[in-house]
Amino acid sequence: MGRTRTQGDRPPRRPTAADGFLVVDKPAGWTSHDVVGRCRRLAGTRKVGHAGTLDPMATGVLVVGVGRATKLLTYVVGADKAYDATIRLGVGTTTDDAEGEVVAAPGVGPGVDEAALAREVAALTGEIAQVPTTVSAIKVDGRRAYARARAGEEVELAARPVTVHRFDVHGARAARTEDGVPVLDVDVSVVVSSGTYVRALARDLGAALGTAGHLTALRRTRVGGYQLADAATLEQLEAQADADGVLATLGLADAARATFPVRELDAGEARALGYGQRVAGTGRSGTVAGIGPDGALVALLEDTRRAGERLAKPVLVLAPAGEAGGRSR
Repeated sequence: MGRTRTQGDRPPRRPTAADGFLVVDKPAGWTSHDVVGRCRRLAGTRKVGHAGTLDPMATGVLVVGVGRATKLLTYVVGADKAYDATIRLGVGTTTDDAEGEVVAAPGVGPGVDEAALAREVAALTGEIAQVPTTVSAIKVDGRRAYARARAGEEVELAARPVTVHRFDVHGARAARTEDGVPVLDVDVSVVVSSGTYVRALARDLGAALGTAGHLTALRRTRVGGYQLADAATLEQLEAQADADGVLATLGLADAARATFPVRELDAGEARALGYGQRVAGTGRSGTVAGIGPDGALVALLEDTRRAGERLAKPVLVLAPAGEAGGRSR
């Protein structure tokens, strides 16, 4: 019989990281949940979440919240996102990406030329109605679409409005698959609204050109105000935590500045918001970050009308009255 595992066998728990964001460069082959699990160990806390799932095949920007910063993630999820991708025209798969099984291989004919490609890319730019990919996380009668699809069920998803702000083609290369099917690999960059499936763009581009299409590569380069240049690999994060003794995060105030317009508060306004009270309106639509005179994130604000007066109410208080402002930096 093996010996019983003791407390001394377990690796020591890391010091708890400060509340804030991590901008992670997700590696290929990892799920977003895998990344969160690693960040929990590095941050010394289970209170970790992410803003916007990336498929295992995809790489790039994954915004991760630690501690109270998880409360800000819902606002980051809705931000526009930018991607670099490669679309293979001529072959379709079950998942609309390279991880799925081939379901159609009509190939690419002479009609798929530069002019046709430009025309159909333009048609998929702007406000469009997009049917999400079948293996999406959208719930159908209480179950995820991907779970139903992988169980062999027929899944029909309704089209939904999305916005493709940019859809730029950088180049195309003719090739053949191992089976000799002629294909066209198209390198693109897209900027899309939240909820847009780049895999579905690849599928729909293929269909519009009279063939099939799927993604062979996808890298997210931006989520809202968070750029790939700001991201660190998991190896870099671990090395930093080992060297400094605790994982460094982007503090709440800096995270908010990258996500929202900012309202600089005086001491009285900061105190009132800490008590959940309203203050003078910001004059902006949408959510605004209220930063106190000590540089701490006090609350997220939204303007409302009350008795004919425009006031800003706190929709999320990060620094309740009496709490040290330094914790919210």
